[in-house]
Amino acid sequence: MSFTKKLTDAVSAIGDLFFPPVCACCGTHLFKGEVEICKMCLRLLPRTHFEKKPHDNQISIMMWGRCKIELAYALYYYKKGERVQQLLYEIKYRGNRRLGEVLGQELGKIITQSENNGFDCIIPIPLHPRKKAMRGYNQAELIANGIATFMGMQVEVSSVIRNIHTLSQTRKGRFERWQNVENIFRVTDPDQLRNRHILLVDDVITTGSTMEACVNQLSTVPGTKISVASIACARL
Repeated sequence: MSFTKKLTDAVSAIGDLFFPPVCACCGTHLFKGEVEICKMCLRLLPRTHFEKKPHDNQISIMMWGRCKIELAYALYYYKKGERVQQLLYEIKYRGNRRLGEVLGQELGKIITQSENNGFDCIIPIPLHPRKKAMRGYNQAELIANGIATFMGMQVEVSSVIRNIHTLSQTRKGRFERWQNVENIFRVTDPDQLRNRHILLVDDVITTGSTMEACVNQLSTVPGTKISVASIACARL
């Protein structure tokens, strides 16, 4: 072991002694082997089990007639004021990048349990450069990196861009959300994506308008198949 690695581990151990890591969900101290979220909270979060029916679940039904997707996955159900929203807020607004990767790995686990998951690449829903500069990172990219780490895949971040800066979707209705994201994505390198099965990743799916806009843009590339995945989705 190098001196630098020993020093880093020692500093980390001292930091944990005086500032022990706590669960991002319930605030209790984490035990050895737990990262960002405790095992109890992981068990109690409202699982969707969409991986059991990736062709026919709430997300795939939501997208019928709007865009063509192959498979759909989400780890948890999302509801305002509950723990899943708290975790997503930690990732998106409080800079907890590690939590994004950890939940991405959990999402990767359930995807590998599903059949027909032969993806060629993972693409996170892109942020506009202005918003990414303000936040410092793209939360969807963190999640995609977690999935890729677990599944041993590549994350592609340059073939699709967000070329229009939009206002937050948080307080918008379904039709307003659709108007807000219409034509905001552009495929920059169609040849890179031609004839590939893409796993498109976001943090949460509510009305599905952002996913729909990006899927429809990717579908203009000949031979592409697109599946979607998110940490959470709102209940219908």
